[in-house]
Amino acid sequence: MNIRKGVEADLSQVLYLIKELAHYEKAPDEVEVTHEEMHNWGFGKDKIYEFFVLEKETKIIGMALYYYKYSTWKGKCLFLEDIIVTESERGAGYGKLLFNEVAKVAKYEKVRRMEWQVLEWNTPAISFYKKYDSVIDPEWMNCKLTFEQLQNFEK
Repeated sequence: MNIRKGVEADLSQVLYLIKELAHYEKAPDEVEVTHEEMHNWGFGKDKIYEFFVLEKETKIIGMALYYYKYSTWKGKCLFLEDIIVTESERGAGYGKLLFNEVAKVAKYEKVRRMEWQVLEWNTPAISFYKKYDSVIDPEWMNCKLTFEQLQNFEK
């Protein structure tokens, strides 16, 4: 088992894991990001995310992608976008290894908050996060504008 920072050469396997997660979350047609976009946004001059990969032998079986955000109340925060472990390897503690690695970054960077989201029906993930005494906040609602809405935005 090896956890390391992701590199450009990992992107194909990482994108495969992202698509696998979308299928698990009952949204297989929602993945729009391309390999080229992941390359540009992860390794280009305007880098916006970082990630860890978990290797078993030479195959990437898991990843954790995160980025920094800024809270007007708290300051610098870290947002954990996804932890993904390939379906055949789930339940072996690999998600914990990836979560811990991102939490170490958050601690080292002295961010004021580490945040993530979890689907309300994803009871295995909710149980996992509860083991950390995580605050699972039912008060806040997620809001978004889609790509199409933004392209048609005129107000």
